[in-house]
Amino acid sequence: MTVRPFEVAVPQARLDAIRARVEHGWIGYAPDDDADWKYGTDAAYLEEFRRYWLDSHDWRQAEAELNRFPQFLARVDDCDVHFYHVKGSGTNPFPVILTHGWPGSVVEFLDVIDRLANPGNHGGEPEQGLTVVVPSLPGYGFSSRPARPIGPMRTAALWRKLMTEVLGYSRFGAQGGDWGAGVSLALGRDHADVVAAIHLNLIIGLPLPGGDAETQAWQAERAQFRSRESAYADIHATRPQTIALALADSPLGFAGWVLEKCRAWSDCHGDLDRRFGKDRLLTNIMTYLVNDAVGSAIWMYHGSRAETPPQRRVEVPTGFAAFPAEPFTPPPRRAVQAALNIVRWNELPAGGHFAAWEEPELFAGEVRSFFAEWR
Repeated sequence: MTVRPFEVAVPQARLDAIRARVEHGWIGYAPDDDADWKYGTDAAYLEEFRRYWLDSHDWRQAEAELNRFPQFLARVDDCDVHFYHVKGSGTNPFPVILTHGWPGSVVEFLDVIDRLANPGNHGGEPEQGLTVVVPSLPGYGFSSRPARPIGPMRTAALWRKLMTEVLGYSRFGAQGGDWGAGVSLALGRDHADVVAAIHLNLIIGLPLPGGDAETQAWQAERAQFRSRESAYADIHATRPQTIALALADSPLGFAGWVLEKCRAWSDCHGDLDRRFGKDRLLTNIMTYLVNDAVGSAIWMYHGSRAETPPQRRVEVPTGFAAFPAEPFTPPPRRAVQAALNIVRWNELPAGGHFAAWEEPELFAGEVRSFFAEWR
């Protein structure tokens, strides 16, 4: 489990191959009543995005941004785990591992790493610094791919080894949304001997009591939401290779697959560029393309369905931040409390599914406040 320094440095030949696919890819048509992304990804916006990709985006500048913080690779079991590791300010910075999801990446956390590790640089108290570890999920970004699909429980076991055996932390915290929420839940449930507390900005997949009217109403709304919005996840989970092979062959197709989710799941109010900016969207998309990670990232959906989480309460102290534009609305707090030891439930004024990316200041303040008790 030796740790090796790492920097993002993509061979020019790989960048040239991606550019050629983008330049010569076909963008299809749309129904004549298509408006406001009614049928999914907007063809006109995708063409605009292609032109920016080809004419304006500078991957080498994106690399410099990705390389701002210390990065490493560590062999954990059969995976080369890529991760940022930034020591926190103050006399006793508490270590916290932050986990992203799909279709995100470590790019989601670029604007919160220093806010969490060095709050004095952002108008806060240096003693509130956290030691921040931000890994790429197995099969995502700059981590190697597993031989076959794995899920959040298996990933949590890898993260335990990364934090305790590789980095030497005897006790730590975990935070996440999307797949990161599933991994953090598994850390809190299955690894409570080393995990002091967890913080989530998504609650999903819990065993919930269904007796009261409020929970039943939420379950009915959830079923309607799934029928509208979750076809992508069913495809990913049941026949991942079919869509993976198609998207891996087409950078533009993959961009369309991702951009629709970024728009639908954020508080961008229909304006992706206002909220994210094309450069950051492209940097995120490129973390999948430069290492041929489009397919292996999709595998996690299948890996998750193959796992059977224990039906027991998570007893470690748990914080939850509700961001208003999160489409996966949380269950009623009373029902959640039956499954999680909720000690903090905070409703934030802005932000959506990609909380750290969308609202880095709000996110960092929330996470610092929650983990202050374990410093």
